[in-house]
Amino acid sequence: MTEETRPAHAVPPAAVEGGAAEGAASTGADDRTEGLAPVPDGSAELAGGGVAVAEAPPFTPVLMRPVPKSAVVPMVAGVLPAVAVSGVVVAAVVPLDRPGIGWLLAGLVVAALIAVVDRRARGGESEGDRVPEGKGRTPRRASAAWAALALLLLAVGAVRAADWLFVLCVLAAAVAGSLAVVGPRSVNTALYDALAVPLEAFQAIPWVARGLRFRGTQRGRVLGAVLGAVAVLAVFLPLLTSADATFAGFVEALVPDLRVESVLQWVFLFCVGAFGTAGACYLLAAPPRRAVEGTRKAQGDSLVWTVPLVTLVGLFAVYVVVRIVELFGGTDYVRDTGGLTSAEYARGGFWQLCACTVLTLGIMALALRWAPRETAADRVRQRVLLGALAALSLVLVASALSRMWTYQEAYGFTVLRLLVEVCELWLGCVFLLVGAALVTLRSSWLPRAAIATAAGALLVLAVVNPEALIAGANIDRAEHGRPLDTAYLRGFSTDIFPVVAERLPDADCVLGPMLLRLDDDSWPGWNLSRARALTVKLPPPATC
Repeated sequence: MTEETRPAHAVPPAAVEGGAAEGAASTGADDRTEGLAPVPDGSAELAGGGVAVAEAPPFTPVLMRPVPKSAVVPMVAGVLPAVAVSGVVVAAVVPLDRPGIGWLLAGLVVAALIAVVDRRARGGESEGDRVPEGKGRTPRRASAAWAALALLLLAVGAVRAADWLFVLCVLAAAVAGSLAVVGPRSVNTALYDALAVPLEAFQAIPWVARGLRFRGTQRGRVLGAVLGAVAVLAVFLPLLTSADATFAGFVEALVPDLRVESVLQWVFLFCVGAFGTAGACYLLAAPPRRAVEGTRKAQGDSLVWTVPLVTLVGLFAVYVVVRIVELFGGTDYVRDTGGLTSAEYARGGFWQLCACTVLTLGIMALALRWAPRETAADRVRQRVLLGALAALSLVLVASALSRMWTYQEAYGFTVLRLLVEVCELWLGCVFLLVGAALVTLRSSWLPRAAIATAAGALLVLAVVNPEALIAGANIDRAEHGRPLDTAYLRGFSTDIFPVVAERLPDADCVLGPMLLRLDDDSWPGWNLSRARALTVKLPPPATC
């Protein structure tokens, strides 16, 4: 179904204040109001705080079912329960202060609720309005892939205990989840697509608030259902908890702590879960306009682009040829160069090379988007220049990695240095993606591909266990006579327990303080790394 023939099924909240006609006129600049379906008397059906439908709509919006004319449809049947359940589940099972399995469980519940509401809405589409299989499968598969990536990133919290790693994974999971909801690339920027859910959550607040204005009979039905559920819990929950101690402990872990900080944490998590779900449902009900592939704005002058690109390619080529010994000299170069320490060698060039790679990537992105390619000569010129620039940039990436490796061998391995190296490797992957884009000279897929590779890099980090990798590398240095910073290792998480307990003679000096810091986890905060740490047998205490 094309953009022109798809009936609009949702409008922003501003479009319903003074009737459909006035609202549509007041929000004429909003793309989502175009094609508002009229009912036979010329007015528009308003429902669910911003959902407009005809009397017999060909497409059922996410927030409602077909209803009689002029009836305001409450969101109780769809989104409101999903919003409420999401908020409660996130507040109940997410351990905000640590990685844990609760993050994954909350993600699974929220994703399932959104998928059920969306599937329920899509079930109301008529045959004539459904997207053909050949055109609809790819976006759905892409959305499913992004959703699976988000859940995999949240699953890191059930395996690794490193707080810094899991924070990065949660941020990446939020971006992946937003891209899953947006679906195909929109006419907005890639930044909007990556942050669409939290941005639209603010737009969804008045939209959801209108759904709370129930009619009397609907309010009575909801109140009756809630009172019935409370009665069931009041009768059966005490009986079951008194019958089984394990179940009683499970229920006790769910009972909220009524301290002020705990209540504030519950309120914060409830709002995150509820408004996140509301924003996702709003995007599904009123999706942003999709971008049309192959459209480009006016081309620039070929000379304006060719001369700077040729200059940059020539500069990089001369730099690589003239300084090839320094680029890959490593420790031998440092040792043979008078008065140059490893720190001066690495610090004196690493950050400059990183800046060069980032700036070059930006220039290449601009060239792919704006440089002329109307003629065959333009296209050949662009492929040659940008291809050479990508290849030379890979050399700079390798040079920067070589400098950082030299610095780490001299002064030790740390989390920050590892992350910098991972970022450089990721930039190298992006340059390879740019090289692939030169085949067709289409770069619209590059931003999402770059985000996917960044998320993949985080998953690879989680698999290799970065803190254990760093601890093992520093122990290797210590075995060759280098000093070992045990105070730095004590600041790590329980992810280093297997490596340190096996390879360090005085492991108790490093791991003992970690065991003292371990709290008893409730089941939402269960983590495989912390659970294994409690089973590791430490050697006899040594003099630290």
